[in-house]
Amino acid sequence: MVESSSGLLEDTVPNLALKAARQAAGYPSQPALADALSRSARQLGLTIVVSVRQVRRWESDSPPWPQEDYQRLLTQVLHQPVEDLGFRPPWDKAAGPAPAPTAAPATPAVSPAPTVLRGALPRPASRAGSQPTTIGADFGTVVEAHRRLYLSVAPALLHRAVAEHANLGTALLGETSGVPRRILASALAESLLLLARIEFFDLRQPDAADTTLVRALQAAGEADDSLLGAAVLAHSAFVPGWAGRLPAARERMRAARTYARRVPAVAVEVLAWLDAVEAECLTRCGDQRGALSLLHHAEDLLAVGGGDALPPDWFTWFSPVRLRAFRGNAELAAGLIPQARSTLEQVLAELPEADGKQRIVVLGDLAALEAATRAPEAACALLEQALDQLAVTWYATGMDRVRDARRALAPWEGTDAVRRVDDRLYSWSATLSSLQR
Repeated sequence: MVESSSGLLEDTVPNLALKAARQAAGYPSQPALADALSRSARQLGLTIVVSVRQVRRWESDSPPWPQEDYQRLLTQVLHQPVEDLGFRPPWDKAAGPAPAPTAAPATPAVSPAPTVLRGALPRPASRAGSQPTTIGADFGTVVEAHRRLYLSVAPALLHRAVAEHANLGTALLGETSGVPRRILASALAESLLLLARIEFFDLRQPDAADTTLVRALQAAGEADDSLLGAAVLAHSAFVPGWAGRLPAARERMRAARTYARRVPAVAVEVLAWLDAVEAECLTRCGDQRGALSLLHHAEDLLAVGGGDALPPDWFTWFSPVRLRAFRGNAELAAGLIPQARSTLEQVLAELPEADGKQRIVVLGDLAALEAATRAPEAACALLEQALDQLAVTWYATGMDRVRDARRALAPWEGTDAVRRVDDRLYSWSATLSSLQR
């Protein structure tokens, strides 16, 4: 027996492959790995708690072959295939150590595809697949990087990179099977969801986004990831909701909530976001009272909290301050000017520095509020701040809010303040950027 860094006693560990992978990944003890696996399970919506005893069994001299969900967790956390972690599949007990994976046959070079591949997701030609079992985790590493790049990279540029990566993931599904295929499909769904977000919010291409979201839902279904499916469906509700087609938006939100209910444990942040999405659709369709009711319910959910479920890593677009931004916009649309001012000013003060895109939206809403209170100079000052941020981080949804506020300034078109805004709003670079994107 040896003492771990946590003070607990560990058995001797003949399965040195798993122990080495655990330590290399930064988990010095068996309890640390058990905690990491359980945390990953909660993020994936799995009702699994990995015990220290389970990890000890895996590090014993005869480790049992992990069940499929455990394989998924081990690969996700340690970024290695289970065969390289000292496990041997039951059907291979009589055989010696598994040979090292060989490279897949080379394929002819193809020219880059400008759009995401369509049609049914490809099936593997053989049961085993030709890609290594880490292919899903490796693909997902790039998806995580794209998620971070979304904050600062020009949307048109990032869109191209994400679309090409999604094409790669779609093609690779035809070369994977089993657990690696599920992991790859989940990462592909995340990639396609990010692509659709860029198309809808950053480039204002709702038809393209709607098509991409169908692909994302296919991939989430292939991964059997109901929580990711709920996120895709809720995003799809924005398309009819922003176009004023409330029945279609509500239908998609019902589907999103149904998928979320299939997950045994859902983080309250996700449930609050579903309320916020539906509230946004109601606001766009003129039902401000219904929207505010949903937003108050979402705030109650966050205030009460509850459960051990954690938001998944890909759930990066929502927070309490973002929820208040939803509410401020709904209050403004409802004509609740004092409440909207208080809410939006609080949001502007609390937004993280890196959240430039949301800052544009809030500045646009505050400018519209000032126009509604007949304070054109204050409105113009806020619009100039929004245009400063747009010069750094283009965001079509933010530009829409700027234009809405500018239209509200029509009674003061002859003033110097409004003309200064127009000079910037219709400068050569801003006009070309708007037309090109």
